[in-house]
Amino acid sequence: MKEAKTEFEVRGMTCASCVARVEKALSKVEGVESAGVNLATERATVLYNAEKTSPEALMASVEDIGYEARPLEAAGVQTFELNIQGMTCASCVARVEKALSKVEGVESAGVNLATETATVRAAPSVQAERLIEAVENTGYTAALAAAKEAPGPSSEKEEAYRAQRRRLVVSTAFTLPVFVLSMFFHSAHIPYKNWILLILTFPVQFWAGGPFYRMAWNGLRHGAMGMDLLIAVGTSAAFFYSLTATLFFGDHAPVYYETAAVIITLILFGRTLELRARARTSEAIRKLMGLAPRTARILRDGQETDIPVERVQVGDTVRVRPGEKIPVDGEVLEGTSAVDEAMITGESLPVEKGPGDRVIGGTVNASGSFAFRATGVGQDTVLAHIVRMVAEAQGSKAPIQRLADRVAGIFVPVVIVIAALTFVGWYFLAHAGPVASLIPAVAVLVIACPCALGLATPTAIMVGTGRGAERGILIKGGETLERAHRIDTVVLDKTGTLTRGEPSVTDILAHNGVSPDELLRLAASVERLSEHPLAKAIVAKAEDRPLELFPAEDFRAVAGHGVRAVVAGETVRAGTPLWLEQAGIRFPDEAQADIRSLQQSGRTAMAVAVGAKPVGVIAVADTLKPEAGESVASLKSMGLKVVMLTGDNRRTAEAIAEAVGVDEVRAEVLPGDKAEEVRRLQSEGRVVAMVGDGINDAPALARADIGIALGTGTDVAMETADITLMRGDMRGVAEAIRLSHLTLKTIRQNLFWAFVYNIIGIPVAALGLLNPMLAAAAMALSSVSVVTNSLRLRKARLG
Repeated sequence: MKEAKTEFEVRGMTCASCVARVEKALSKVEGVESAGVNLATERATVLYNAEKTSPEALMASVEDIGYEARPLEAAGVQTFELNIQGMTCASCVARVEKALSKVEGVESAGVNLATETATVRAAPSVQAERLIEAVENTGYTAALAAAKEAPGPSSEKEEAYRAQRRRLVVSTAFTLPVFVLSMFFHSAHIPYKNWILLILTFPVQFWAGGPFYRMAWNGLRHGAMGMDLLIAVGTSAAFFYSLTATLFFGDHAPVYYETAAVIITLILFGRTLELRARARTSEAIRKLMGLAPRTARILRDGQETDIPVERVQVGDTVRVRPGEKIPVDGEVLEGTSAVDEAMITGESLPVEKGPGDRVIGGTVNASGSFAFRATGVGQDTVLAHIVRMVAEAQGSKAPIQRLADRVAGIFVPVVIVIAALTFVGWYFLAHAGPVASLIPAVAVLVIACPCALGLATPTAIMVGTGRGAERGILIKGGETLERAHRIDTVVLDKTGTLTRGEPSVTDILAHNGVSPDELLRLAASVERLSEHPLAKAIVAKAEDRPLELFPAEDFRAVAGHGVRAVVAGETVRAGTPLWLEQAGIRFPDEAQADIRSLQQSGRTAMAVAVGAKPVGVIAVADTLKPEAGESVASLKSMGLKVVMLTGDNRRTAEAIAEAVGVDEVRAEVLPGDKAEEVRRLQSEGRVVAMVGDGINDAPALARADIGIALGTGTDVAMETADITLMRGDMRGVAEAIRLSHLTLKTIRQNLFWAFVYNIIGIPVAALGLLNPMLAAAAMALSSVSVVTNSLRLRKARLG
């Protein structure tokens, strides 16, 4: 079967009933494996057999029931990635998203403060210049994101960090003497002290604090208020009051230069730490980007030539020597080696490679030299796919962030109102003077911090998805992380998930004076002419010994029963015990006991007879993966219910389930019914994760609340899944779910801190219980604490 996937736009749907009608119409088309329709995006996603149907036929089936179907190209969906500079808090994010969403033709716009990027989906009529103009009209700078390369030390973020650090150093140099003179020589008579303080504070206020004024002014010009406005208003109030007092009263009036200078310096200190910490949140993706080598050694016309990796083409023969990185994806042609795939799959031990094996670009050839044929180059390599997937995940939003976004949209205006009310309350109700009333108002402006709200979710998602990538766990985004932590049931497809997916011989029980090797030799001589997977397992076992096989003649296969052929003048049969009994071959009691025992243990018993004489039984089974039992135990220790789906008969299924400790078995499930079994579990109120690796698992993966695909499986399964385990190791399922729990816990901690900090800090400042300088210190550290808390995920134990 030639599997394929298509997406197209569906117009005219108005409710969930419409969605159900469209899905039903698509599912009725011959060759359709699964169909999913999203009302919000007006999009249908269909997995189908390309030999039986086509995208045109699928769209025609939708139009036949009264809806309009169009290819995405005709629908004109395009995606823009923009780099945004100048954002400092959640209010900035809300402002940019609002501006982009107002552009005619824009379907959706999402802005990530941690990565300083915007992702915009728009119609073909929308040009990048209009989006950039919309952003710049709100007071920020924007540019189209360039193709992603491994960031180096001279990247924009590193340069921004160095510039911020220089500003902090200069600000600190001027602020320290201001602080010392004001705090320790407050009562001392120093000639022109206030003038000295003015001269020292001036560069702090207008050079070091210049960016606050620029950003505040840009925001006001476009009718927006951000955190920079709070800082600019708060420090200006202290500075200009002090300036007025100095100009009119000289050294005879109290001044608050140290308040303005210390606030600006502390906030610069906080932002410098924040920039450094935020750079570390994207460390995982930088490591991934840095894996790809710059050059490749290819064989052309019998000559080895080093060329840039970008010029390697599919079909080129590439030579790799010991210790070198593999430049692109490919298939080994000659030679053997051990390859270190740790950075891609998380697997610590080198993997043996030989002719026919797949190699992944960016991995390291540990020992031997080999040549391989390039099968994936440029943006089509596994590494490029991983980088794209991680980048998209790190730029995504989790639904839990929505409350913070709504609060951020009104935060700054509300704080300014509270500050004004604070001044009025102290001045008119408490009968304090203008200076005494000004201090708590400044403290309110300075302590308010929407930064922590804006960074709470994206930093945790960035670090969480990056940590997952290091362990070979690829997560599609923040929404997947949030859904995964609610899972209470894990459904495991048996074949290829719990088992190796390849039958192998487990028992050779010989009778009637025939040796085990002779029994295997007779069976393999007949079976080597068969294409059945069980036959291949028997032949492989004989070749491993190795045994010389007999020539076979007059071969005949009986579907569902077995095979027979003439070997050395005798008719040899190998097949089900029932088939042999129907042929008049009677098994002794000992052999019948062996057959029952093998079947009860979940193995397939294949009886062998020479002429009318039974000579033994060979058992074949799809053996369990070594980590299967440990993986199931790990899932159950987390309080999860584990269900196994299989097409095997109930006796075999229950034997396997008992061996690995599965809670519940759904046996004799046809491939097309797996999605229905998932739906049945969901109808019982369970939140279901489906784990699989095959094409026939794709509908169930799409149906589940969370689809988890093993990276050793098919591309269709991995495209459908929400989480991909690059190692193909079952232990990754528990690790992925544990990572989602830890990430959501971190997000909640961050949001709790961000909300509680403001809920407590603002009233305390308004009541005059907090000096503005302490308020600035608290505000500066609030966003740093959120980012630092997120960074703890980098060291999280998942295994």
